[in-house]
Amino acid sequence: MSEHDKIALQAARKRQLIAEGELYRVSIVHARANLSHALRPETVLQGVMHTVTGFAGHRVESLLAPGGFRLQSLMPYAMTALSFIGRKKLVKPALGLVAIAAVAAAWLRRKH
Repeated sequence: MSEHDKIALQAARKRQLIAEGELYRVSIVHARANLSHALRPETVLQGVMHTVTGFAGHRVESLLAPGGFRLQSLMPYAMTALSFIGRKKLVKPALGLVAIAAVAAAWLRRKH
């Protein structure tokens, strides 16, 4: 292998390493952007709502179906209400109301 071939091989390896470093830096910037987007309250709330609808969606939708409601059509209203509760810092009172409603529903169900 001649001296010229060695220099060309080193230059090619150097270009490859520089390109890999640039790709690594871009992937770090992309990961930071994804993380900052994923940690926004709206995105977290949307993820929670998707999880809830995934687990309980079929059961709730079957309860709402006789009335002609679909869970997907009610979600914008639920998101608006939850956003309002979060903005006005009414989370604790809302959780209290949910707990009272759950206890009342359990009591009524047990009574009948």
